Amino acid sequence: MSGMMKRVVLVRHIDGVPTAADFRVEELPLPEVGEGKFLVANAYVSADPGTRSRLSPGASYAPPLPPGAVVDGFCVGRVVESRNERFPVGTLVTHGGGWATHALLGGRGYCIPLPEIGVPESAWIGVLGVPGMTAWFGLKRVAAIVAGETVLVTSAAGPVGATAGQLARHFGASKVVGLAGSEEKRRWLVEACGFDVALDYRDPGLEAAVDAAFPQGIDILFDNVGNAMIDRMLPRMKMRGRIVISGQVADYNTAPDQVPGIRNTREFIARRLRMEGLVVFDDLPMFAGAQSEVAGLLKDGALKTREVLGDGIESLPGLFAGLFAGGDFGRRIAHVG
Repeated sequence: MSGMMKRVVLVRHIDGVPTAADFRVEELPLPEVGEGKFLVANAYVSADPGTRSRLSPGASYAPPLPPGAVVDGFCVGRVVESRNERFPVGTLVTHGGGWATHALLGGRGYCIPLPEIGVPESAWIGVLGVPGMTAWFGLKRVAAIVAGETVLVTSAAGPVGATAGQLARHFGASKVVGLAGSEEKRRWLVEACGFDVALDYRDPGLEAAVDAAFPQGIDILFDNVGNAMIDRMLPRMKMRGRIVISGQVADYNTAPDQVPGIRNTREFIARRLRMEGLVVFDDLPMFAGAQSEVAGLLKDGALKTREVLGDGIESLPGLFAGLFAGGDFGRRIAHVG
């Protein structure tokens, strides 16, 4: 297939908060489709906060991207040319091919043909993709949530946090509280997403507000922020509470030797606490069942989502930089198809 494609690459390793100037848009010919390969024309591509951990030279849970590499991102699109019988032309596919209008794939790794079940295509890189599955398996597998338990979600207006809070309610939580910055975010969490309470994480009296919201303590802390917030919440956990480490948005732009430590470690002994991180690809074999249930909630209107939609592949650097600047909130996605 002749034609051109666009992609976004990393210009240089980033020190501090990302800006759009740290990225470059390139145009190049569409690749040839060899035996066993197929070409996907992407419709939507995501800007993910977790990508930040790969944009500096220090290793994270994944190796750093070198300058000139295509930036990480999740995509959904359709096969437009194929020499792979498992992925015929017209197949809807989600994959991790990065910030590009097209992707040449072989069907390995995170590359999944999708059912046509009447949900928006962008949902496959939102509540039905990595953010939603992180919330699902963080609660079900890592926290082993039980009906009647209490849940505190940090960065609760983000795609993972908002989904985690709503799923916690779906799983029978007796109380769900979220932490978020702006009044608009907190109002949305309570009025649209069904959180019992949404608190301002910047409030100097946050600890007292959390104590008032959870007079008997917190069973599950679902954290998307980082060490400083975890440390503040440790004394507020219940006996045998669980802490899910989902993300570290407050620490991504901090040099490793400047990241706050966790000091209240005595609480792990006194309260028999357990803290565990997750990389949701460990749960990939179980995605289909979870996605089916979440899709049902989405179609019934029982699960609310928000998107910040960019126009074109060129919008991705700005969408990504905006993740760390506040303002609009929701799943940040570029419509590139």
